[in-house]
Amino acid sequence: MALKDVKMKIVGVGKTKQITKAMNMVSSAKLRGAQSRIERFRPYADKFQEMLSDLASKASGNAHPLLAPRPEPKKCGIILVTSDRGLCGGFNVNLIQAALKLAREKKAQGLEARFICVGKKGRDAVRKLGLEYDRHLLDGLNSFDFQLACQIGETVIGDFKAEKLDEVYLVYARFVSLARQVPITLGLLPMKAPEAADATGAAGEEDGSLDYTYEPGVEELLAEILPRYLTVQIYRGLLDTSASEHAARMTAMDNATRNCDEITRTLTLLYNKTRQASITTELIDIVAGADALN
Repeated sequence: MALKDVKMKIVGVGKTKQITKAMNMVSSAKLRGAQSRIERFRPYADKFQEMLSDLASKASGNAHPLLAPRPEPKKCGIILVTSDRGLCGGFNVNLIQAALKLAREKKAQGLEARFICVGKKGRDAVRKLGLEYDRHLLDGLNSFDFQLACQIGETVIGDFKAEKLDEVYLVYARFVSLARQVPITLGLLPMKAPEAADATGAAGEEDGSLDYTYEPGVEELLAEILPRYLTVQIYRGLLDTSASEHAARMTAMDNATRNCDEITRTLTLLYNKTRQASITTELIDIVAGADALN
């Protein structure tokens, strides 16, 4: 390999390193904001679930249409939350594989799976495989608020009540740490209220838990709270996925930066060896020419 080619490769790798380092810094800054949002929201979501658990324990069976399972489900909706951009390792691939696995399981049970895609990567994968999707929301995770969750929640609740969908699932990435993001498949509809023991404990009065009195009645409150609970779960999934995306991209860019350093060291060593070999060849030619003149 010519010295010029090696030097051009070293320059190219150096420019790539500048890009990966800059993207790492941008993802790090965005991660701080996204992590702060999900950490602030989780206590609210957990308390909401605790209240719903206590409320559902006082309700009769099938007290609300969102709690009633269909006797013969035929259509399944899968809300797939991915990122709009790549360069984040296997983050999107893991989410897409989890959604496709769920779709295959439902197909084996005789259900037709339809996707609601939040994020360009999920939409592209579903379209490439020729699967059906009702709608897609692009650029959703770049800048979103609770209204996006409300929009998705109203859509799936409307389809469920109109019997266009018999089951609804949410596939998102739960943010655990900077190095770990776990794909989660969460059943949304028909809604399964958490067991009362999960929130209040089996001992009830022995552990000091409070016995709430609700006004108006339990059925009226369920009609108001269950749609909100669904929206809260969707919003929590969006926040978790947003933080997971930035963490995955930050890790991927950090690995890419280290790989650039390793490639630069290898190319520099090759450049030095090639240059030394060229100098040695030139010296041999000079000595051979001098000997020929003598």
